[in-house]
Amino acid sequence: MMTLTDFADILGLVFIFLGIATIVISAIGLFKLPDLYLRASAVGTSAGLGVASIVFGALLMDFSGLNLIKAIIAIIAQLLTSAVGSMAIARAGYLNNALPAAITHIDELAMTRRSESSS
Repeated sequence: MMTLTDFADILGLVFIFLGIATIVISAIGLFKLPDLYLRASAVGTSAGLGVASIVFGALLMDFSGLNLIKAIIAIIAQLLTSAVGSMAIARAGYLNNALPAAITHIDELAMTRRSESSS
């Protein structure tokens, strides 16, 4: 018969493997996506969710009150820093005139930039 601890361990492993799969998919995106902006977006989002999933899985496998506090802090910090970091990388690329992929049709920031510089 399966105990609650066994179920938590299995669920923890599922979350850990989901996190690993998410990170692997984002790593493939680094090679397959056509420009800096898509790469930064994919890696920032997937790495943030992947690490958060791994931390949550580890929490389920070794649950305690202290580990719960640590996991909450780690997940919030990871989600915030991965998003901010990827946007900072994309902004730095934009300010250094990194060209977007050919599939990008409208550059709203360039239109805003021109109107500010002409005034």
